[in-house]
Amino acid sequence: MIIRRVKSIRVLGVRVDAVDTEETLERIEELLRSGGHHLVATVNPEFVMRARRDPEFHRVLESAGLCLPDGWGVTWAARRQGQPLPERVTGVDLIPALAARAADRGWRLFFLGAGPGVAEVAAEQLRMRFPSLIVAGCHSGEAGPLGDEVSLGMIAEAHPDIVLVAYGAPLQELWIVRNLERLQAGVGIGVGGAFDYLSGKVPRAPAWLRRLGLEWLYRLARQPWRARRMAVLPVFALEVLRSRA
Repeated sequence: MIIRRVKSIRVLGVRVDAVDTEETLERIEELLRSGGHHLVATVNPEFVMRARRDPEFHRVLESAGLCLPDGWGVTWAARRQGQPLPERVTGVDLIPALAARAADRGWRLFFLGAGPGVAEVAAEQLRMRFPSLIVAGCHSGEAGPLGDEVSLGMIAEAHPDIVLVAYGAPLQELWIVRNLERLQAGVGIGVGGAFDYLSGKVPRAPAWLRRLGLEWLYRLARQPWRARRMAVLPVFALEVLRSRA
């Protein structure tokens, strides 16, 4: 089966697909029908800046079945370029929509990553909302290669259609790509800290802050350790402004 290409743009040379949530679900369904194994990445400014200095990570994103516009900075940059994206598609927002589609289609989901027990709670919360959802398995696992055999063995026994990987970027994308050919699932999706939010372990920013594009500030206030990671944001913004000068 030939997989159609979706419309995409470039943010500082890094691919971002111009899709909304519904188009994302349709694309995932198409990838599953096509056979093979596919990466779905959620692209934010950290992804963009890493891909600019890391050719291997750039190649990973280029090879992905889908590169979602996750970060507010990415949608802002697209507007600055005169190529507005339909909407942000974050991991934490996508998962409930995906769970609803999975419950309807009978897709089996495997939850990999986060802290011990967190994936199980997140999966149970979704199962309460969507009683027909099939949770094939949950495992915190390890992001590094030393944990691959155990994780792959559990996934193989569970026979999932989709594996949600919550190790944070870029570890989750590297995990998926490293194990893609051995992954007993059609699609692997990097979802960052989504399990923490879905389980209730970490509260999410109020909707009004998210609409203003200030979810990052709320996260920083609650999790100061993010400051080092977020240091890339002003550099990203400056590069975008320079590119449009």
